[in-house]
Amino acid sequence: MKSPVVKRSIVVAGHKTSVSLEEAFWNGMKEISGLRNMTLSELVGEIDNNRQQGNLSSAIRLFVLDYFKSRAMAAQPEKVPAQ
Repeated sequence: MKSPVVKRSIVVAGHKTSVSLEEAFWNGMKEISGLRNMTLSELVGEIDNNRQQGNLSSAIRLFVLDYFKSRAMAAQPEKVPAQ
């Protein structure tokens, strides 16, 4: 059985590193970087600079989750309290 995790090399802040993520997270990163008009390396560098702890792969997963969760919340109509 093929592993759903894909390992890719990426240049972050001028140095090459490997990041292992599930394909869905790579696709999410590509979408986000495209919407922000930045390269995948630039986006990973931003995430790397802003992470408080943990490894880079975990920081990326949390970033992608938060990004799409925020978009989903913003797309929901505002709930009006019942009277």
